[in-house]
Amino acid sequence: MGYDKAQLEQMGSGKGFIAALDQSGGSTPKALSLYGVEPGDYNGDEEMFKAVHDMRARIILADDFTSEKVIGAILFERTMDDTINGKPVAQLLWEDRGVVPFLKIDKGLEETSNGVQMLKPIMEIDDLLARAVKNGMFGTKERSVIHEANENGIAAVVAQQFELARQVCAAGLVPIIEPEVNIHSESKAEAEDILLAELQKNLDALPEGEMVMLKLTLPSKAGLYDGLADHDNVLRVVALSGGYSTAEACELLGKNPKMIASFSRALTEGLNVKMTDQEFNDALGQNINKIYQASVA
Repeated sequence: MGYDKAQLEQMGSGKGFIAALDQSGGSTPKALSLYGVEPGDYNGDEEMFKAVHDMRARIILADDFTSEKVIGAILFERTMDDTINGKPVAQLLWEDRGVVPFLKIDKGLEETSNGVQMLKPIMEIDDLLARAVKNGMFGTKERSVIHEANENGIAAVVAQQFELARQVCAAGLVPIIEPEVNIHSESKAEAEDILLAELQKNLDALPEGEMVMLKLTLPSKAGLYDGLADHDNVLRVVALSGGYSTAEACELLGKNPKMIASFSRALTEGLNVKMTDQEFNDALGQNINKIYQASVA
């Protein structure tokens, strides 16, 4: 595959973590509210998306948001199509910040069935992947959710993820396969054991040289996914914060030395639209530092 060598090396062995800046339509109001922008502050979707774009631009341009600690960033489709200071976002990320860009491609989740939520169909997937390549994306991210230890459900989620991953690989991109396990699940540890076996089976069936990444919930058993991180087809295993606080997520991550962070809410915890640039940069810098330290632990 014709992957960018510098980006491939950075994602495979770079020290740091992946920032998830990919809240979509459904989760945007909540993300903005935590940032101090309430629904009454914007009128309609366009203004809402502008507000969240301004927040993301502020994060990306912050002093500490560079490849020294942040090795990759996952973007929402609208962010990929947008600019910061007149420059396409993916280009600015890589050229100015040294951060490898990824695109969230999933379109939300189906209703729960067999204890899991599958990906909704992604219409015009070929067109979306072609645009991602044209915009300089290195990879994609696609999220499903596992709520309970149901063998058939988990097998179906993983099979669907790998089917999509093969399409992504064929387009010359590296997929981040994300079968999240709900942290509140009463059968979380059992679900993770089933997930591990399914991931192993599907990874073993990949052709040589076809690279994927895995984005997984921090496991109940520390080190559960270490073997996956060593698989020839796995570029990196990253962890999602899944609703844990920054402190909890970082503590759990420190117990899984072969995982690095790919946090969303934990990255932006405590940031507020009313902060001065200095206050904002300091607060974000502290979050970045905490997540970085846990990722390199």
